[in-house]
Amino acid sequence: MYVLTVREGFSAAHKLSSTGGKCAELHGHNWKVEVRVYAEDLDRAGMAIDFHDLKAATREILEELDHRYLNELPDFQDRNPTAENLARHIYERLAERLEGERVGLDRVCVWESETTAAAYRK
Repeated sequence: MYVLTVREGFSAAHKLSSTGGKCAELHGHNWKVEVRVYAEDLDRAGMAIDFHDLKAATREILEELDHRYLNELPDFQDRNPTAENLARHIYERLAERLEGERVGLDRVCVWESETTAAAYRK
């Protein structure tokens, strides 16, 4: 099995209601997003998917989040925009985009700092 990884990033603000402490206040992060896909075989060019295409699909989803107040987005009206929920949100959106491609989506990992991250996979 082949496994490919791309990394992208975005900047956004959020607050985590009902958590108490500093995170309950408005603050921002320079988020890093790592996307991992897998494939059983390669195409005629020897690729599972062109990195350019995978990065473009990822960037398109992250553009919807970039420089936004995440709590105001429709997908986060009923849930906190935590790293965990962001990872799931990005995973679900990207899974839709990759439908019909040679690759399957393995996981999405969202880093809110250099030392803290959350990942989602089905």
